[in-house]
Amino acid sequence: MPPTHAPWRTTAPRRTSGSRRTSARRGTAVLAAAVLLAGAVAGCSDDGDDGRDRMAELAAQKLTWRGCTPPAAAESDAAAPTPLPDGTQWECSFMDVPLDYADPGGDTVELALIRAKARDQSNRIGSLVFNFGGPGGSGVTALPSFAADYENLRSRYDLVSFDPRGVGQSQGVECLGDRQALDRFFAQDATPDNAAEEENLQNELKKYAEACEENSGEILPYVGTENAARDMDLMRQVLGDDKLYYFGISYGTELGGVYAHLFPRRVGRAVFDASVDPRDTAAEGALGQAAGFQLALRNFAQDCVDRGDACALPGSSPAEIQQFVTDLLERLDKQPIEGIGQRKLTQTQAANGIAQALYSKEFWPFLEQGLDEADGGNGALLLALSDSMNGRDENGHYSNLHAANAAVNCVDYKQRFTREEVKARLPEFREASPVFGDFLGWGLLGCNQWPVPGTWEHPIVSAPGAAPILVIGNTGDPATPFEGAKAMATALGEDVGVTLTYEGEGHGAYNSKDACVQRVVDAYLLDGKVPASGTVCP
Repeated sequence: MPPTHAPWRTTAPRRTSGSRRTSARRGTAVLAAAVLLAGAVAGCSDDGDDGRDRMAELAAQKLTWRGCTPPAAAESDAAAPTPLPDGTQWECSFMDVPLDYADPGGDTVELALIRAKARDQSNRIGSLVFNFGGPGGSGVTALPSFAADYENLRSRYDLVSFDPRGVGQSQGVECLGDRQALDRFFAQDATPDNAAEEENLQNELKKYAEACEENSGEILPYVGTENAARDMDLMRQVLGDDKLYYFGISYGTELGGVYAHLFPRRVGRAVFDASVDPRDTAAEGALGQAAGFQLALRNFAQDCVDRGDACALPGSSPAEIQQFVTDLLERLDKQPIEGIGQRKLTQTQAANGIAQALYSKEFWPFLEQGLDEADGGNGALLLALSDSMNGRDENGHYSNLHAANAAVNCVDYKQRFTREEVKARLPEFREASPVFGDFLGWGLLGCNQWPVPGTWEHPIVSAPGAAPILVIGNTGDPATPFEGAKAMATALGEDVGVTLTYEGEGHGAYNSKDACVQRVVDAYLLDGKVPASGTVCP
């Protein structure tokens, strides 16, 4: 599944080639362990004039853009990003933001940024800021990977992304730092069947939370979505834009919604693709994702059935293929199979790998092959897909995707679930998804021993007075079910949320390369043409 053991939100599907980290992390400020004052007003604090002066200084900071360099060896073996086809070089920089917006004169955090300049500088609109989801996804890594999809938008925008606070090179949260420890953590049984397995899961989650506190306790209270939204407004000012031009995907739509709520008059042209449902609590979001992934699996199975003998999987109906998947996972629960090197494929990793492949229809052939090979005792492909989900590259280096995902989720959401509460809710999760329900249900335990309290029941995204925001929902989306787009548009407010429906498979619409979706989005972002709400791209 998407990073397990936390009530997770989601990210754009990752590509296995072209994804590069950039710029080794510079030295960071010593951080004070203070309590976040959630009620602080944007851009000022109880420090009065001193706080406003400090915010003005930060807004006036000048970024030093340089060619992107390979990351620190501890983060990845990847090289610097390659130039774009027209020879445009990627540029990287860092900007300072307050650790605590209630105390802007205190310690700061450096955010890592990356950009590719617009081709037509004379008709440049501004910077188009991307967040590809997560929480925990590195924009510095993702933007070069996905850049080809946005080349038309680069005609008039600088393409910009960043590592949000706590992610990657932006004071990245660290929990279990040892590769072997992380390998064991992701291989463990995430769906306990008896009291002993329940106790083991609880103990592993406790060790993980304690490691996060020990290694990153100073920043944990400050990595939430509201602070990330405030960072984006400071970024807007530093980049020299009067309005924020924004493209958010998956969790990035939640971040964008919180930004619009805090700064409605500063919203420029904004696209929310694969929108989350802002009404959801942690449990409701997980339950919705269980149903979403089950729907995607059924659609995959139907495609397999429709191809007849060309499909390698057994079964003459979607139900039979889904039962084959369920039976395979049950066998792996009892006996893992050969994976990669000395690592075996466990039930949890197989479920992760299946979910990863459901993020995009382009991955369906790999899912079919991986399931077929696993049925024959070879779990290498499903394990590789699971590794991609968990931020592990082929050389065994882990990004901090999971650590950041857990940290942001747990500081955002107030809910803390006990074992008894989770077990009581398992029947509804199993009803939503016989395949994924147990994983997502038990995942609610992820924050119950977290050292930092949560902030909200669900995000607030109402943005009266904001410019129109284009909200895209995909009817076959497994991770952010289609209903979330309508809910987001409604929550943003009348004359703000404008819906666009994509009738297709996978997580997200624009990256599907659907010509209709790209035509509507490009016309809005480049020419300001707001489509009629309710437009459908078949």
